Amino acid sequence: MTHILIVDDDPGIRQVISEFLVAQGFSVETAEDGIAMDRALASTPVPFDLVVLDQMMPGEDGLSIARRIASPEAPAIIILSAMGEATDRIVGLEVGADDYLAKPCNPRELLARIRAVLRRRQEPHRAEPSGLVAEFAGWSLDLVRRELRSPDAVLINLSDGEFGLLRVFVDHPKSVLSREQLLDLARGRDSESYDRAIDVQISRLRRKLESTSQQHDELIRTIRNEGYQFTPTVVRR
Repeated sequence: MTHILIVDDDPGIRQVISEFLVAQGFSVETAEDGIAMDRALASTPVPFDLVVLDQMMPGEDGLSIARRIASPEAPAIIILSAMGEATDRIVGLEVGADDYLAKPCNPRELLARIRAVLRRRQEPHRAEPSGLVAEFAGWSLDLVRRELRSPDAVLINLSDGEFGLLRVFVDHPKSVLSREQLLDLARGRDSESYDRAIDVQISRLRRKLESTSQQHDELIRTIRNEGYQFTPTVVRR
């Protein structure tokens, strides 16, 4: 049974979320602040799989807690916050949270986010596709040197975010990827790819892919209401 810890200074919120998640089959414990959370993490006989963490609490705030406990071995973290601006979410993700949800939130949306985060955490680690160079439509992407060369062998400069997105695309050719999937797959410590910036990064990447291209085929296709699709066949060498 999945073990979840709810950390929030509002007892009403703790009760509502806890009762809802228990009804969905989760094992749930609660804590009113960071100190109580630390006690729960240290004393539980069954490790927690995920922490739902309020951002604004007396004492240590949620961002500080997330930064302190986030690690591959620690429970997944979803931050709940009354601060719902894009910049607030970006900060939450950058300090180590797996997801960020603005209050007030629908319990069913929280449930969907929890399942998505746990699915990503529990997914078996897949081996990297064989080959250190990805070739597509005459282009060549060196995944080790992080170098992109055009069909004319021109070296194209890529930002960290653009390289991260292009790597996701060459790893998932012909798949339709939503903005949220692109965020999850491309996000890293040095990635600029998040939320609204996804569209900007893709626009810049498209211009670079088209700048010296000798063909008119659209390499990154927009799929209305769904996301983006990388259209060429990719060969790994």
